[in-house]
Amino acid sequence: MVAVIDYDAGNIKSVEKALTALGEQVAVTRDKEAILSADHVILPGVGAFGDAMEKLHRYHLVEVIKEVVDAGTPFLGICLGLQLLFESSEECVGVEGLGILPGKIIKLPEDQGLKIPHIGWNSLRYPNKGRLFAGIPEQSYVYFVHSYYLRAAEQEIVTAETEYAAPIHASVEKGNVFACQFHPEKSSDVGIKILKNFLSVSA
Repeated sequence: MVAVIDYDAGNIKSVEKALTALGEQVAVTRDKEAILSADHVILPGVGAFGDAMEKLHRYHLVEVIKEVVDAGTPFLGICLGLQLLFESSEECVGVEGLGILPGKIIKLPEDQGLKIPHIGWNSLRYPNKGRLFAGIPEQSYVYFVHSYYLRAAEQEIVTAETEYAAPIHASVEKGNVFACQFHPEKSSDVGIKILKNFLSVSA
């Protein structure tokens, strides 16, 4: 069973739909026991960093997420879900993220003549080998919607990069923690393959 963490963030339905199309049993839930008993856990999200952290605390999900990670259960953060895994974001100065991975979330620069938020398809390159991208060639295109981007403190965890107004750390992997700034559930066949690769990871 795949648990999709429900903390009133956007984009949960499209993730659920993609997983169901892959034949997975999906629970959209904030119930601790359901999340801890899942084979795979996904933290999706579209919205503001500070608001999301407030809701994760309100629903007592911060410690649950850390328990999942400590147990080695495969965990995937998507879009805002990636950003929340890190220490802080320029979007909400003074608000601490989950701090599961070291790094900061930075605002995309507006002096490059590019539209912010970044909405659209960008190709990926792979600085380090990542299990999410098995069987997916470099320069494959995925779909982004964001105004802030990751600057990871550990280059070795960065498994995909792209460029839009700045070099963007587009995906990371450390242990069984995975995260994508882009939306695999909206990235056509490439995204479906990424989700399949995640679902093939065992604890």
